[in-house]
Amino acid sequence: MSTSEIATVLAWHDALNSSDVETLLDLSSDDIEIGGPRGATQGLNALRDWATTAGITLEPQRMYAHDGIVVVEQTAAWASDPGNTSTVATAFHVSRDRVVSVFRHGDLETALGATDLSEADLVDS
Repeated sequence: MSTSEIATVLAWHDALNSSDVETLLDLSSDDIEIGGPRGATQGLNALRDWATTAGITLEPQRMYAHDGIVVVEQTAAWASDPGNTSTVATAFHVSRDRVVSVFRHGDLETALGATDLSEADLVDS
């Protein structure tokens, strides 16, 4: 596990949550893959579109990391329903301090299973 991978993922969250789209793009690879409950897409233009229209904030909670993969359990809130939050988990692949892929899952167990990470990969806070 590299602390730079975790730092990249935390900076990515900060940029998303503060609507700093340019920094979000700078932290992402040109061919970033983005996936979630509504499907998948690829590229910086797709990331820009999602970041400016999704209206989501993701507050990191527990983190798991191993070999460039970081899974983050998050509290998610949407601008369209600010009083309603849910717990989700997102799997990030980080390479050379850039997010290469980001896939949101409905829960931590699913995200860990999709990445072959486990409780043994829990990052101490």
